Amino acid sequence: MKHPEAEAILDEFGIGIVPANVVPGPKQTRAVATLGRIIKRHGADHARLVVMTLAETGNNAAHVDETVFWSCSDIILAFRKNHAAIMDNDISQFLEFFDSIPIGRLQLWLIGLDGITNKRAALVGLIWERACRVFGERQGDLLDDRRMTA
Repeated sequence: MKHPEAEAILDEFGIGIVPANVVPGPKQTRAVATLGRIIKRHGADHARLVVMTLAETGNNAAHVDETVFWSCSDIILAFRKNHAAIMDNDISQFLEFFDSIPIGRLQLWLIGLDGITNKRAALVGLIWERACRVFGERQGDLLDDRRMTA
């Protein structure tokens, strides 16, 4: 099944599409149908922001798979809900934060959860925990030394 709108957005941001039997390299994906589902659920503008976030944050350009597409989409929705001023007035602040997240390393940690829980939700939780430390309300002492870092 073709997804012309998803393909156009990926092309716009220089993300190449590889067949399902090929392991994607940097700035490549085989998750075109996933982006198509994001477009259907949240619209093309939202999907464009998802792809832009992954393509233009150098730390994460190599990690463009189904889990990362959905997790990035979820984080954008969470930021729109909880930090609307950043998303409306200073998107660069969000992009700088996202660039500081080691998506590849977090995905490696999630391998231990295979068959146990949803990796999309787990990745969102790992990213959101960092967002709360950087942008959110401090909820008392979180009992560690990472209170002020991403």
